[in-house]
Amino acid sequence: MMGSGKSSVGRRLAGLTGWPFVDNDTLVERSTGRTARELAQHGEPALRAAEAAALREAMRTEPPVIAATAAGTILDPASRELIADADVVVWLRAPADVLARRAVRAEHRPWLESDPAGWFTSALVEREPYYASVADLQIDTSRTDPGAAARVVLDRLSAGSAGTIGG
Repeated sequence: MMGSGKSSVGRRLAGLTGWPFVDNDTLVERSTGRTARELAQHGEPALRAAEAAALREAMRTEPPVIAATAAGTILDPASRELIADADVVVWLRAPADVLARRAVRAEHRPWLESDPAGWFTSALVEREPYYASVADLQIDTSRTDPGAAARVVLDRLSAGSAGTIGG
């Protein structure tokens, strides 16, 4: 989910591994020339299509790569399958109030303007089963700072195991 720390943890993990980090939001903007806000003004389907295309581009990057996927890509069955097929999928989790507090500052998220906490609460109800279905590792980022989360992922990659960290 947005605000979970995908970019912060991803960049730190890239620094620890030397692997490239690709951010879905950046790929969307690079490929379409539009921000998520601008795409959302054309309707959610336009935004989701751009996010799915960016995910496919990220997955074509020569492995190993660290990819921060847009939160909504999990809603698309084809994107969910691509994510599930990745070597290691990390679900960075946090409660709705934490996500809302972190994400509300972002200008490119128009859907958060009226009721951020309410939006996150409903989105989590809808999306958490999908995230759980593809995740090899879960980290509660409300209890773990980005550097520590990156080290947990690195430790799990080194050990070749998966599980739940921080709740």
